[in-house]
Amino acid sequence: MQMLLRFSGMIDAVNERVGRLISWLVLIMVLLGVYNAVTRKLSQTIGMDFSSNAYIEAQWFMFSLVFLWGAGYALKHQAHVRVDILYSRVSERTKAWIDIIGTCLFLLPLSVLIVWVSYSYAADSWAILEGSPDPGGLPRYLIKSAIPTAFVLLIFQGLSELIKQIAFLRGLIPYPRQVKEEDGI
Repeated sequence: MQMLLRFSGMIDAVNERVGRLISWLVLIMVLLGVYNAVTRKLSQTIGMDFSSNAYIEAQWFMFSLVFLWGAGYALKHQAHVRVDILYSRVSERTKAWIDIIGTCLFLLPLSVLIVWVSYSYAADSWAILEGSPDPGGLPRYLIKSAIPTAFVLLIFQGLSELIKQIAFLRGLIPYPRQVKEEDGI
């Protein structure tokens, strides 16, 4: 079990790095959004067009990456929305069992299905080097590759959470889902 816990720690570290990296995309996305809005207004005012479809598409590509690649990070930090009417009132052991069952019945099968379906979607896009239908747009095959990659990260984080819940039930680690005050969650 110690080897599995080390593996869980490696998964946590990868998703932590990915999450911190994509958090910078939020700032870049906002700055690009401001640029897009200002140049659009300037284009209307002075008649010169400074905007580009590539900038607009880059903004939604970044939003997609934040949303997709942030899923594993959000799971690691318990930031996903929960309907915890009953969950908050049960013991830690019961919570661990609920998390194990939910991970095994819902999270992992659905994530595997999405990887399976989206892989061919991305591979087909790569095969034709799919581009944007808009003039001056960005290649679509790159962002389509983010979908299976995101769900692979989510699968691994789900496995990490599963390992930690089982280790808790076996008495090897403290309850892994403690919400810390400084997390603000």
